[in-house]
Formats: sequence, structure tokens, C-alpha cells
Amino acid sequence: MAQEQTTLLQGTLDLLILKSLALEEMHGLGVARRVEQITGGTFQVKPGSLFPSLHRMEEEGWLSSSWGESENNRKAKYYKLTKTGRRQLETETERWQKIALAIGQALAT
Repeated sequence: MAQEQTTLLQGTLDLLILKSLALEEMHGLGVARRVEQITGGTFQVKPGSLFPSLHRMEEEGWLSSSWGESENNRKAKYYKLTKTGRRQLETETERWQKIALAIGQALAT
């Protein structure tokens, strides 16, 4: 059964990017693939959304980056979480858990 794609809610992309980078550093397209993987195909992140978010998160100090080679021997920018980014992941996770619980309660009434 094909998974229906869903539009990302405001703020969700940051959480998904942070979560994607929690285990290892990755280049941008790797992050996009990981988001799709961890959401079971529900969310596909387009480069026009992904790269501005990665750059903004780097400016916020949540990510650091370095240049390396991708699987196909192309130059690629690799991103990894900083300590500040790990704290932000915890904060965002708690916030979204509260939101999900509240919406679940609202739908159950």
C-alpha cells in the first residue's frame, strides 16, 4: 500500500533534520533520504526546503559542517549535530510530544 505524503507542519522539518543527524553525520541528500526512511515515506524533503533549513540550523549553532566526498565521489557538505543541536533535539522532541498528546486528546473527545 502506497504511503500518502503529508505536508510538513511548521517546525517539523527542524525536528526531523535533527533526529536524522542524531546517529551520524550526513550530507544533505543523505539527510533527505533518512527523513523519508524514518517517517515511512510520509515526508519527502525537497532540496528547496532542506538546504535553507540546514544553513539556518548551522547559523543557529545546532549543526556544524565540513566538506567531504559522497558515495559517488562528488564533493559534498557533511552536517553533524553540535552539543547545542543535541539539546535542541531534546527540546523539540518534548515540544512535539506535548503537541501530539494534546491533539490526540482533542480527537478522542
